Amino acid sequence: MAAKRAYLDYNASTPLLAAAREAMVAALDLTANPSSVHAEGRAARRLIETARREVAALVNARPEHVVFTSGATEAASTLLTPDWQMGRGSVRMSRLYVSAADHPCLLNGGRFPAAQVTRIGVDASGIADLVALATALDAHDEADGLPLVAIHAANNETGVIQPIDRIAGIVKAAGGVLVVDAVQAAGRVSIDMSAGYADYLILSSHKIGGPKGVGAIVAAADLMMPKPLINGGGQEKGHRGGTENLAAIAGFGAAAREALAELQAMDAVRQRRDEIEAIVKTLVPEAEIFGTGAPRLANTTFFAIANVKAETAQIAFDLAGVALSAGSACSSGKVGPSHVLKAMGYGDSLGALRVSIGSATGAEDIELFRAALAGIAARQAARDKADRDKAA
Repeated sequence: MAAKRAYLDYNASTPLLAAAREAMVAALDLTANPSSVHAEGRAARRLIETARREVAALVNARPEHVVFTSGATEAASTLLTPDWQMGRGSVRMSRLYVSAADHPCLLNGGRFPAAQVTRIGVDASGIADLVALATALDAHDEADGLPLVAIHAANNETGVIQPIDRIAGIVKAAGGVLVVDAVQAAGRVSIDMSAGYADYLILSSHKIGGPKGVGAIVAAADLMMPKPLINGGGQEKGHRGGTENLAAIAGFGAAAREALAELQAMDAVRQRRDEIEAIVKTLVPEAEIFGTGAPRLANTTFFAIANVKAETAQIAFDLAGVALSAGSACSSGKVGPSHVLKAMGYGDSLGALRVSIGSATGAEDIELFRAALAGIAARQAARDKADRDKAA
């Protein structure tokens, strides 16, 4: 294993920020339950409410519309349900519409039966087919219930950014409800929930420099909410039972505060991403970089090298001191064909590598990537030559 290492897998999880660590350590010194009414309990509650304001500020939402969860997957499972509440009444969502390139936590449909989930295709760049979405929603039978649309703001593999403003317009015109998975977008692009960005937003702490094991649902309003996934003692205004994870929530809040301040750093991150892509095209001219025909996150590149299996290249990078991913890191360590590339029309056999970086990524990290890729390219060239010589 190489002595020096470059961490280029920010879309899987970001390094814990110093501010988040400090907030967590301070929270660990608070003994009380935040639901307790004594002074110690009120101190713990103030910490949670501070974090709630910080998370809300990241997406320009109202703090009282933030519900803390154990992560983005729980948030998705909570929101993706046919059963909703409006005051004391019930509201039913009769069908879920998702993008074929969505993260598995959306693609799997949450609490909807598989027969009630419709997948909307994407184009070769990974942008959702808006005509197909509008057509599907036009055909939706509201007699059975409302349509619920769930889509990622930015793809975790390609970094492609969806036209959420246009999607929101289509969903609103159809009388539907829009859930946006902003896990990869938050802290990397500006999000304004006050401007009708979405009805509900999904966030994850460890994608923005906070701890793992905490996320949030952010609502545009509090008139309607899904029936709880976890019932308990009425925490989070009854939307999510269970004593709050005080330290994790404190770290999440601090990370959100830092992420909001760091939004202006994305131009510098984009320059480093472009440098990485230039290295790829120089060392492996035939490499294909996906999603370049659409707006992308500044920190993400997803590419394939002809005749090189993604898992083989990932291992080679790791041995050379570079941590990156072969697609999503959310499949228990399994590496297989990318469903995102398949949805984009590339078939099952193509594997790709994802490089995702942050504001802390520096010249030394990029140099380690260059050296590792040069070695992979040289070995593949030698194998190709040997195959040609053998065939001759």
